[in-house]
Amino acid sequence: MQTKFQLVVLISLFLFLWTTVTNAQEQAEALNLEQSIAIALQQSAFVHSAQQEIQRADFRQKEARADFFPKVKTGYNFTQLNEPSYTKIPDTGLFPLDRITVGPLHTYVWNITIEQPLFTGWLLTTNYKLAKLGFDIAKLQEMRAKLDLIRQVKEDYFSILKTEKILEVATQAEEQVAEHVKVAQAFFEVGIIPKNDLLQAEVELAQREQDVIRAENGVALAKSKFNTTLRRDINTPVKIIDILTYNPSNLNLDNCLQKAYCNRPEMKEAELKVEEAQKQIEVAKSQFYPGLALKLNYEKQGDTYDIHGTKFRDEESWSVLTSFSWTPWEWGKTYYSVKENQVRLIQAEDMLIQVRDAIALEVKDAYLKLR
Repeated sequence: MQTKFQLVVLISLFLFLWTTVTNAQEQAEALNLEQSIAIALQQSAFVHSAQQEIQRADFRQKEARADFFPKVKTGYNFTQLNEPSYTKIPDTGLFPLDRITVGPLHTYVWNITIEQPLFTGWLLTTNYKLAKLGFDIAKLQEMRAKLDLIRQVKEDYFSILKTEKILEVATQAEEQVAEHVKVAQAFFEVGIIPKNDLLQAEVELAQREQDVIRAENGVALAKSKFNTTLRRDINTPVKIIDILTYNPSNLNLDNCLQKAYCNRPEMKEAELKVEEAQKQIEVAKSQFYPGLALKLNYEKQGDTYDIHGTKFRDEESWSVLTSFSWTPWEWGKTYYSVKENQVRLIQAEDMLIQVRDAIALEVKDAYLKLR
């Protein structure tokens, strides 16, 4: 008897704990707006891609900075001649030979070259500034991706609340019409109203039932969209907390516009795009200038693969030289490259104007909706 009692107690305790955990899980599933935004920001592939773009831009910036430092090159060469190099000697009767060998048949050469650019027409400096601008643009794009995602979460969140209210109203209307049909049926049975009035009530009930079905579908679709934004399974049950507080706005339109112009990442990105286009013109103009570089070369050579010199030349040699290069004529290639980038600058400036106008329209639209 005592064993049965203990078994009943254990089963009751298990059921109680299971019910408590289930209720806690159901309660945990109810999300507020801040939690929804946090989940979306953590799970969003779009935001993750923008963050990867920042890392990519950082690597490009480091790559551009590396061009300022000396470059080290090395090489190992083997040369096979059809015959050893020689020098002809005029026939004066003093020498028994008419030529003298001055080089081996096989030559092995190993060299190391260190090259430091001294002047590139400001190409390296401008490229580094461009890479830095690209990094700043990538950070703005990440900010814009987050803001767009937050806006989407808010739209989906309030869409659920809206469709649930619509469903609630539709359900109440259906219940009211259903009661009306019951009354009409009773009145018809006692002959108070004609058959036509009863049919009208039944038709209205059918319409209200369709309204409920459409409202239920609207709720299901809104929740599926919400799950998609949060990168959850599309059929995951959704429970959100209603927002009952209303905070009236007393904002001024001009102040809103100024804040948008100063803070919107799209505006800052468009401004940086203009600056980027200006730097691209400088890159194109750098081809008008000559290039100057300092080179240090160390070389070992020999007539065997282990390079221990030959009887004709020393094993080691080194040299320091200044390299000057310039392409003064390419049939207008550099000129047209500059012109092309000047057109891109005009396009970037036009895009800045378009972005500013679009922001102004969005701000005014949002401002009017708050009135």
